[in-house]
Amino acid sequence: MSSLDSQTINFIQKIQQQIASLLLYQSVLKKTVGEAFIQLLQSLSKNDRTEIEYLLAYGNWFRTIASQNISWQEYLISQILQDDNPFSQQVQKIDINTLSPNLIAAAKHDLRILQNLYQLSGYKISSWVDTIGKLNYTPVAWELESERKEPIYEQLRNLQNWSDAIEILATHYRHFGTGLFAESIAFEWRNGELLTITYPDPVKLKELVGYEFQRDTLIKNTEFLLAGYPALNVLLYGSRGSGKSSLVKGLLNEYSQRNLRLVEVAKSDLKDLPLIIEKLRNVPQKFIIFVDDLSFEEDDDTFKALKVVLEGNLTARPANVVVYATSNRRHLIREFFNDRPRPKDSDEIHNWDTVQEKLSFSDRFGLTLTFEPANQDTYLTIVRHLAKQEKINLNPKDLDYQALQWATRNNGRSGRTARQFIDFLKANEQLIMDNG
Repeated sequence: MSSLDSQTINFIQKIQQQIASLLLYQSVLKKTVGEAFIQLLQSLSKNDRTEIEYLLAYGNWFRTIASQNISWQEYLISQILQDDNPFSQQVQKIDINTLSPNLIAAAKHDLRILQNLYQLSGYKISSWVDTIGKLNYTPVAWELESERKEPIYEQLRNLQNWSDAIEILATHYRHFGTGLFAESIAFEWRNGELLTITYPDPVKLKELVGYEFQRDTLIKNTEFLLAGYPALNVLLYGSRGSGKSSLVKGLLNEYSQRNLRLVEVAKSDLKDLPLIIEKLRNVPQKFIIFVDDLSFEEDDDTFKALKVVLEGNLTARPANVVVYATSNRRHLIREFFNDRPRPKDSDEIHNWDTVQEKLSFSDRFGLTLTFEPANQDTYLTIVRHLAKQEKINLNPKDLDYQALQWATRNNGRSGRTARQFIDFLKANEQLIMDNG
């Protein structure tokens, strides 16, 4: 073994020792890119492998990081900012000056090590493969300019000693959280766990017109939530296609930078609501639990879990969570004529109490916003607004005429119908331009 080989292997082994000594931030290297990097180090730390084994390990790491189109440096910072560990958890709840000195020392220790990894360039890593594998060429290096411009990224890039970043990170964790909630803005509850929604609906509030009072009221209630004031649970009730769901999703896109998050819960999973709420308690983000198209059958008991959340029990409702539900039914529980009291021996004695409980369930929401069916003027206002946003090149009279014809032939007048009409016009215009 040449002295150069020996020096390189010794250096890699020191890096492995440092990684093994991480006390809090081990998870930074537990995702695919980090795991591929560790596997590469394991391969390169031994000089008894073949050239092919070195190349395969390097190729695996290269492919993994290239698939995410992220630099090695940006990857490390993003993982540090999202890492869920005892330090990042505790600084969200208590002042950093009251933390255990040992916890602070452990965090500083880990940050120094992670900075050493950060300083490894793609050219350096590829040169290891060339040296140890005794290749006649240096493999292509993965180098990519970081695109993240957030202040926290700039601060860490420019800081000479990351152990001095403790207070900077503490502030970041306190404002933006860690783990799943720092990774995404939209989630769904499925099979007993919280999963990220990779591609949330991009609808914007500015796209939604025709129901300004309802929009402004819901915005104000959401701003109460974001400001830490008491916010109400809301039922958005009205005709199909009126934009109820889009309005809730638009709130997320408007306020995600202010720490708003959305958790979509299917009606079939409402029984898990108390569990979901406990998972959201004591984290810095604010949450809308979104239940779309809500209604219950006569013998459906899942509404009881929602009732507990809306009315509360001995456990206080967390101040960072509200429920926004949409429904096409004003009375959420279906009522049948057979439910009405009849003077039979088999009748429940207080049957009217049961009927009233069903009819008044929607009243348990603190705020009910009603979305009336769109009349012609409202429908055309929505069409014109969307056409202007999409820069549809059509005479206003022709636009109105075609929009009314579209509504007659399709799903009637509604915001949804207007959106579908504009999408059709936009695609048709683009097709004509492409073929012109």
